[in-house]
Amino acid sequence: MGALELKAVGKSFGKTEVIRGVDLTVEDGEFCVFVGPSGCGKSTLLRIIAGLEDASAGDILLDGQRINDVAPAKRELAMVFQSYALYPHLTVRDNMGLALKQAGVAKAEIAAATDKAADMLALGPLMDRRPAELSGGQRQRVAIGRAIVRRPKLFLFDEPLSNLDAALRVATRIEIARLHRELAATMIYVTHDQVEAMTLADKIVVLRAGRVEQVGAPMQLYNDPDNVFVAGFIGSPQMNFLKAAALGEQGETLGIRPEHLEVSRKAGRFAAQISHVEKLGGETLVYARSETHGLLTTRLFGEHDFAVDETVHLTPLAERGFRFDAEGQRMR
Repeated sequence: MGALELKAVGKSFGKTEVIRGVDLTVEDGEFCVFVGPSGCGKSTLLRIIAGLEDASAGDILLDGQRINDVAPAKRELAMVFQSYALYPHLTVRDNMGLALKQAGVAKAEIAAATDKAADMLALGPLMDRRPAELSGGQRQRVAIGRAIVRRPKLFLFDEPLSNLDAALRVATRIEIARLHRELAATMIYVTHDQVEAMTLADKIVVLRAGRVEQVGAPMQLYNDPDNVFVAGFIGSPQMNFLKAAALGEQGETLGIRPEHLEVSRKAGRFAAQISHVEKLGGETLVYARSETHGLLTTRLFGEHDFAVDETVHLTPLAERGFRFDAEGQRMR
């Protein structure tokens, strides 16, 4: 079991309030991702759950038991850090089994647990190496393996892929998703990368300035954002925000995803001048500036030959748009 509940959790450093009354339930076996811009409080909230920071207010419950005053080592959690945090003088095998050794677990049980984790992570040939002899991706797999052997109720990941190159980020992301399915474990994962959030999460928690803006499944947040902040944060490229009145639409702002903004050389709702074109093979991103709406992004599938400084005509698919009021809240 690994169900987590946060009740009105707050955190202040002196007079500075960084976590503001967070209420959240993470179900047993769920993969929950915290996302938000730098400084939004996502890593601080994770550290509060882990016991590395004390909550200034509220309660933290694991499987119904309040753990605010429980020491980090006794919370039945395992944390994977961005920095790997491996002991350089120990082998992979010893790094993975150290926590069990310190807990007085029998050698045979430690060996069985580390071998099983090594099989899951394809670390078998590396077990007698030291961290200096490993690549970044291999070190991160060792850190994940060290968490697995502890058999925690809850896995905590603090931006574990940030130090990896693009290809390794994708490969390791796939491994983490596979491990979640195989272990059926509860996982909480912090990232600033909304692509990681969208591809890994059962549930995404969007944070801003220490508050929860919205909680939901990835496509729920993509297709049904509550406000301008969530609409703009979830999705890559970012949603376009147009002046609703200039288009004869209700509200203050009309939000349009790049794939729902049509571009034509012949005709459209308004003119714009192309500022930049990104040809990615499978898709083309066209950035065009309108006098009324500013810089806008349109996503086209396949290859297209638009050129910088070319004048084009843009048409938002209003039926696929999101309307927001003057306070940035969704109009439904």
